[in-house]
Amino acid sequence: MNEDMGMKIFGYLDAGSGSLILQAILGGLAGIAVAFKAWKARMMGKRALAEVETDEVSDETTVSSES
Repeated sequence: MNEDMGMKIFGYLDAGSGSLILQAILGGLAGIAVAFKAWKARMMGKRALAEVETDEVSDETTVSSES
């Protein structure tokens, strides 16, 4: 029957295959979200460290100008 219409069927997707594909997509999205959250935390940490260093430099300048 398929030969008559010129179509070749190489495989099919059953419920288990669809579920596996959905899990792979959702897992990939979750991984991207976790990676972004870790990157954001790292960037915020560097920013906080830079602010602390800037505050320390301005405190040293204030102390030396008061002397």
